[in-house]
Amino acid sequence: MTDKKCAEEHRLQQDARRLENWKRWGPYLSERQWGTVREDYSENGDSWSYFPHDHARSRAYRWGEDGLLGWTDRQCRLCFSPALWNGQDAILKERLFGLAGPEGNHGEDVKECYYYLDSSPTHSYARALYKYPQREFPYSRLLQENRERNRLQPEFELPETGIFDENRYFDIQVEYAKNTPDDILIRINIANRAEEAAPIWLVPLLWYRNVWSWGSRHESATVRPSAHWQPDGQVPAGVTFLSHQTLGDFLFASDPGNAGFQRWMFTENETNGQIHPGLNPRGKYFKDAFHQYLVHGREDSLNPQREGTRCSPLHHTRIDAGSNIVMQVRLCPHQQRPKDLFGPSFDEIFTRRIGEYREHFHRSVPGGMTDEENNIDRQSYASLLWTKQFYHYGVEDWQQGDPGGPDVPARRIEVRNQDWKHGYFRDVLSMPDKWEYPWFAAWDLAFHMIPFAKIDPDFARQQLVLFLREWYMHPNGQLPAYEWGLGDVNPPVHAWACWRVHEMTRDSATADPSFLARTFQKLLMNFTWWVNRKDVRGNHVFSGGFLGLDNIGIFDRSKPLPTGGHMEQADGTAWMAFYCSSMLSMAMELAPNRPEYGDMASRFFEHYVSIAEAMNTVDGRGLWDEEDGFYYDYLYNQGKVIPMKIRSLVGLLPLITVQVLHDQRIEKLPGFHKRMRWYLDRNRDISRRMSYLEQETDQTSGKRLLAVPSVSRLRRILARMLDENEFLSPFGIRSLSKIHQEEPFLFDVDGKQYRVAYVPGDSDSPMFGGNSNWRGPIWFPMNYLIIESLHRYHDFFGDRFRIECPTGSGNLMNLAEVAREIQNRLLAIFLCDGKGRPCHQYDDRYHRDPHWKDLLLFHEYFHGDSGAGLGASHQTGWTALVSTLLEMKYDST
Repeated sequence: MTDKKCAEEHRLQQDARRLENWKRWGPYLSERQWGTVREDYSENGDSWSYFPHDHARSRAYRWGEDGLLGWTDRQCRLCFSPALWNGQDAILKERLFGLAGPEGNHGEDVKECYYYLDSSPTHSYARALYKYPQREFPYSRLLQENRERNRLQPEFELPETGIFDENRYFDIQVEYAKNTPDDILIRINIANRAEEAAPIWLVPLLWYRNVWSWGSRHESATVRPSAHWQPDGQVPAGVTFLSHQTLGDFLFASDPGNAGFQRWMFTENETNGQIHPGLNPRGKYFKDAFHQYLVHGREDSLNPQREGTRCSPLHHTRIDAGSNIVMQVRLCPHQQRPKDLFGPSFDEIFTRRIGEYREHFHRSVPGGMTDEENNIDRQSYASLLWTKQFYHYGVEDWQQGDPGGPDVPARRIEVRNQDWKHGYFRDVLSMPDKWEYPWFAAWDLAFHMIPFAKIDPDFARQQLVLFLREWYMHPNGQLPAYEWGLGDVNPPVHAWACWRVHEMTRDSATADPSFLARTFQKLLMNFTWWVNRKDVRGNHVFSGGFLGLDNIGIFDRSKPLPTGGHMEQADGTAWMAFYCSSMLSMAMELAPNRPEYGDMASRFFEHYVSIAEAMNTVDGRGLWDEEDGFYYDYLYNQGKVIPMKIRSLVGLLPLITVQVLHDQRIEKLPGFHKRMRWYLDRNRDISRRMSYLEQETDQTSGKRLLAVPSVSRLRRILARMLDENEFLSPFGIRSLSKIHQEEPFLFDVDGKQYRVAYVPGDSDSPMFGGNSNWRGPIWFPMNYLIIESLHRYHDFFGDRFRIECPTGSGNLMNLAEVAREIQNRLLAIFLCDGKGRPCHQYDDRYHRDPHWKDLLLFHEYFHGDSGAGLGASHQTGWTALVSTLLEMKYDST
């Protein structure tokens, strides 16, 4: 790689130094604002019912906006997205449709086909695709079929309705290119894939987020924005002039060469009072005006004065079979209007930005990848970047209600988040999925930052710092989990993410020396919260509750146990040991230049040992089961101690806590070295149960191993993990041992039987809404942590430690080779194997159809036996770790 910066790297540097605001605009528009906690002002907290999909076209939102493959500024003041109509649908297609949580047999679920194809880190170029049916969209059938299916049946998906048969659909490709940070060029390519001509109406929507109806104290603009049409000599149809107090003055124009231009349409981004009379409607022009005009022919819905806060040019054309048309629009600053809005320079800018994007991508990834692997890598990063979203939620305002908003029931404040009044979130955040999870999840975001560190390290650091700021972190030190329950307990992975992002970037030109110290100080508060709140008996064994692994256990661990008593969790305790090892790494990195961090290193070293010792010895046997050779949760109730013998990720998590300490680094910290030697001499018997600063046989190697299990216990755990009849799937490590398919775990409480069985696909449990499943499928984040830990073990053992992989095969591997074996199995989910890609369950469209076969979806989790994608179809955040694994494959060769 040359040292000379490419154009995109230069833009990233300009943005990081705040010389140019290249990230001011991007794909930050949510794909679902309806049905969210933020828009819920009900008494009972039923967000789905209070603001359903059917209201979205006619009710103004309070806290954000949504659209189809849309675009907005970082404060979501001005928004763009294409709307479509095929002449058959009962509604204008302005947003993605999906099932609310109670409607789906496996929880909420988007029912559309769309794909993120490209994006540069500054979004100077971005491209996405939506497949729009030409026949009437099957809204009712999707609802009915999924309602009738039970949890043992798969979800009923859009292609199963036959809506794409005979290729009766349009491919809608939306591209964005930035000429300057504020000059946005938009190109919409509409291709008719059918064998006969078909009509389409295109409505390129531009609108202001409604902040004027709510009397908000926190929006910086005090003057209502406006959009009005004006004649223009260069553009025969005229342009729309836009004015906003803080965003500035812009022009919105439609290319005179666009096919089928009919008129400009204007209305207001206001709730339709005729449909929702109790929601403080204003004026006589409403949010659903374009729907009313196109679908119902209501001319009076449009403002004849051609002004408002919501506008669009209207295009209606008929596209021949197998043909396509290209529509072009432009949003640019009024004072910096180019001489030629739509001439040859328009396409030249796109060509230049596409070339720069490709150059940056190829400079960012290792060489040697196949074309197929490059396609996976590119779409994974594109999806990660497209899933950034403007997120706004002021908890106190939301609890009390807005002066101009709907009345708030008195007991509503008790529904959720009553202890988080300090919380004020108003940022562009990395989301898990902008439709199914259009709200942040703290532990998801930590995993997102690993691939982000490769393509935009400044953004990765900013996101991690942000969640430690005082308006996010609770005064008691807890990190917010997600909007449905800010006080829920996510796994403590933030310290690991901070450490890994630092490790990945410390030797690069984008390094930030202050990042590690800045985050370490705040993480101390969070660590203390964990120790004070989640160590029930004060014995270094933790009961974290939910901890992210939704329904992996026998009970809902977020609620009081039906048995009474409490659970001491192998995963909760392992997560805390992992937290200690991450903080130890950070402290040892900081200590050479700041001696006070040597004391902190001693603290986290000793705390790690205490947790590991407790996990192995508490009450005489710890959380280890000698008979099974595995770690389990233990139930404590009325003097009884009962092991919950479920072989799951819970018992594998102790592996991820491993740490290798180097004598060369220890010797540079004399205080830490002295304290460590004293502690080592005082507690030598611990080494019978854990890997306690063991050294390699070759004393000159200067490495010491710190790990929860002893070496003999490590072998027993790995033998189970690498058994294809238990955890090792053809596609990675399962979340639950397959042995529970024939031998489910059963537990009786007062005549009621609780059961955990291996379920390789979607959940059969109603816990957490039934839309998540840790009872068998493969999850990228946990596999990734296991792979990292195996590489750390190999760093210590080298080739001295070998184990059968798979178990019983006679094939001996060192632990780096085991890591690569798991890595290759995960990659196989996305790679064609002759029948297609397992992630698409061999759907023939994705294998043979030229308009489908290169498209990828990055699901939330994957079937434990077939590798099929399951759960949220666009939860690219943590599944984008596939990019990191791909690059590890080539970095290691």
